Amino acid sequence: MTQDKHPSGAPWRNFYGRFKGKGLRKSQEAYLDQDLEKLSPGPVGWDVNPDREPIDLKSLFGDRDVWLEVGFGGGEHMVHQAVQNPDVGIIGCEPYINGVAMLLGKIRDAEAQNIAVHPGDARDMFDVLPDNSISRAFLLYPDPWPKKRHHRRRFVTPEHLEPLSRVLKTGAIFRVATDIPDYVRQTLEQVPRHGFDWLAERPADWREPWSDWISTRYEAKALREGRTPHYLTFVKK
Repeated sequence: MTQDKHPSGAPWRNFYGRFKGKGLRKSQEAYLDQDLEKLSPGPVGWDVNPDREPIDLKSLFGDRDVWLEVGFGGGEHMVHQAVQNPDVGIIGCEPYINGVAMLLGKIRDAEAQNIAVHPGDARDMFDVLPDNSISRAFLLYPDPWPKKRHHRRRFVTPEHLEPLSRVLKTGAIFRVATDIPDYVRQTLEQVPRHGFDWLAERPADWREPWSDWISTRYEAKALREGRTPHYLTFVKK
């Protein structure tokens, strides 16, 4: 291993979140064994795609619009959107394997047929998504990294926003939900610098959830602890 390379050949990217929490239930282990490979969006990891060839979204979803959720948590929002929008394909990225297992159970229960799952870092997915290929992206209750010295770990930094902007189509919608005021500040500072306009004309545009919103367990925790959700909507210029 060199200083800037992973043994797989990948550029060395620090990852600061969790890959696994408490032990999985037997049913969740079965979901991972039986369903995860079938839901792969294609060769994403550096070990299986060292040349970083773009994945074939047409073979994955046909002519459907493709949406992307970064860090889907337990998957409730993504499955809700998939069921409500069967005419789109949705790719979800989540490195936390317990969350992936929860999502797979929800996909089974809902019998959703339009979801692909990358159980890993969204930055690797950005590498292999074609330019101008994604019609909508979601960043919902991302890890706030509250300490100031950790703000560079947040998603709303150039390391993530530059490739996100590249893969989004002109006119694509980017939704961000967070209950952390300083994350709102950083989002409003950084996202417009990467080719986005903020679609807000009145306070209700960020105080009220989207009409197709389903509250998540992270939002429920924020409300229990007295924090106020913010719903930010951007469009790719």
